[in-house]
Amino acid sequence: MKRLFAFSTLIALLHFSAVQAQDPWKISTTQINPANYYGITVANGMIGIVSSPEPFKVKEVVLAGAYDQYGRGRVSNFLRSFNLLNMQLGIDGRNISGADTKNMKQELDMKKASFTCSFDYADKATITYTYYSLRQLPFTVLMDVSITAKKDLLMNSASVMEAPDALKDVQNYYNEIDRPHVTIGLLTSSAKSPTGKLLMCASNTFLFSEQHGAEPRVIHEMWDNNMHLMKFNKQIKAGQTYRFSIAGSSITSAHHDDPLNEAERMTLFAKLEGRERLLSFHEKAWDKLWKSDIQIEGDDQAQQDVHSMMYHLYSFTREGTDLSPSPMGLSGLGYNGHVFWDTELWMYPAILVLHPEMAKSMVEYRFQRLGAAKKNAFNHGYKGAMFPWESAATGVEETPVWALSGPFEHHITACVGIAAWNYYCVTQDKEWLREKGWPILKETADFWASRVERNGEGLYEINNVVAADEWAENVNNNAWTNASAKAVLQFATNAAGILGVSANADWMQVAKNIPILKMENGVTREHATYNGEGIKQGDVNLLAYPLKEVNDPKQIRKDLEYYETRVPNEGTPAMTQAIFALLYARLGDGEKAHHFFQDAYLPNLNPPLRVIAETKGGTNPYFATGAGGILQSVMMGFGGLEITPTGITQIKSALPKRWKKLTITGVGIENKTFTVK
Repeated sequence: MKRLFAFSTLIALLHFSAVQAQDPWKISTTQINPANYYGITVANGMIGIVSSPEPFKVKEVVLAGAYDQYGRGRVSNFLRSFNLLNMQLGIDGRNISGADTKNMKQELDMKKASFTCSFDYADKATITYTYYSLRQLPFTVLMDVSITAKKDLLMNSASVMEAPDALKDVQNYYNEIDRPHVTIGLLTSSAKSPTGKLLMCASNTFLFSEQHGAEPRVIHEMWDNNMHLMKFNKQIKAGQTYRFSIAGSSITSAHHDDPLNEAERMTLFAKLEGRERLLSFHEKAWDKLWKSDIQIEGDDQAQQDVHSMMYHLYSFTREGTDLSPSPMGLSGLGYNGHVFWDTELWMYPAILVLHPEMAKSMVEYRFQRLGAAKKNAFNHGYKGAMFPWESAATGVEETPVWALSGPFEHHITACVGIAAWNYYCVTQDKEWLREKGWPILKETADFWASRVERNGEGLYEINNVVAADEWAENVNNNAWTNASAKAVLQFATNAAGILGVSANADWMQVAKNIPILKMENGVTREHATYNGEGIKQGDVNLLAYPLKEVNDPKQIRKDLEYYETRVPNEGTPAMTQAIFALLYARLGDGEKAHHFFQDAYLPNLNPPLRVIAETKGGTNPYFATGAGGILQSVMMGFGGLEITPTGITQIKSALPKRWKKLTITGVGIENKTFTVK
């Protein structure tokens, strides 16, 4: 019955998709129901802004790298930052609320990374606002507002700075800087994180369209300790359009030694750059990102959805940092903002192929926390480095104690090693390999050499783990754990050869003796006591991709046909069907691949802007992990891209019948183009 329900739901979604010709770059809606609304994120890899159904409101602002220990699980959690774009807008003395609006439309422009909301207010005005998380300025955002008057009216606007509930010791400031060429009013707040560990700061200012001296007079009001605002009034004549902007910056002591002054300095910088320059640099930065693109001919909805997945991964990562995205990226506080295998195995490969410079930040995150991983291995009686299942600011284990994955889900250490090797494979950067890749590979290989239990030839076993299929806890010889450990031992040996350094001969001895189990029917066994149970997510099938542990097409198909029937319709994440899609495309079965491509995300979409949740019918978007897996199904599955020790190549694959052509541009360090017809 459950399968029938899921199938009928999928058919309904497909019908909905088929009857609309979708814009490849814009997701828009007029169906805005606050009771069934899931926000979409505008982000620049550092600061994320989540939309709200209420006009001039933002659901939340999230800063990458800002954690404190509070709330769930006695572990570090992402912190909400000051909501520096919340506004009040009034017409003739009445502040506008959602109930006052007509013809509201919201739109995400993925090409320009902007979110726009427009509506009519009574018979008096048409109002539009657009906000951006500026790509060129990691801690700075911009909101544009325009009011077209239908009658003569008095507009009053206020920028409201309010502290999230979890913050304490809130301090509010208003400074006015007067120069001959400009007057700048700075609305600024600071507060301490729940334990006092971090100082969080935000500041914003108005950007007016009038010449200096003619701009409106700004007034500051203090409401209470947690909220203050700055406001102005403006008479607008019928038929006139008036425009102004708000620029703001938010930063913490996790990012800068003097966040209070720096927040104001960055806001001053944005003010004096001016709206046009800010938007010009922002759009140029996104144009550069979109040179790495995926183009699907013949399926407008798939094209739009794939662009949305790419947009979100681009939005959640940033070149030149040592930060790495959590499963929900910068879309909220999901999974406490922690970093899991979701990064290395699911999001990272797509970003690595399209933007190696951004993927480098994700590997740098692990390199900078290698010392903490070595201490973790020592604590558990192992050698080398043992990366935590959940990681935050420092790289120590951040999994809540009640979850067994912290002490036992060891395959994360293999995922980190594989990611380091793949970065070298794509970039061929030997200097990076020597300085950063080799230390990661050496320490992760040393971990696995110490982790195995040497019970005889062919029986260097890895016992008592949580499998990649997390419903299998404290099992022996898990397929993915064993195979990924073998891969790291081999990759570390390969890296040593490239660098001309000595590899530990024991690594390959161990790799040759780690068992991969089979069942009586010839299917690869998920773990030693596996007997056909339902699985939460892909495990065995990962041995064919991203590994090549299983490479015989007949065995790949046998494993696929067995495990695809073991996935329930509820409670399982989107990546599993993505791997099925990828492998079927490589086996030449484009239609079955297309089925799993759609099943991976269509039932997971939430209104009104098609944001992906973790599971079918789930309500925790945006699930960047799933987006990464689905993009891999497109690029490495339908597109046939393959990461090899000498770079990116293309193998044979199959497209769905309705896809006329697939083109992937800006691939790797040479910005190659690959096509499948």
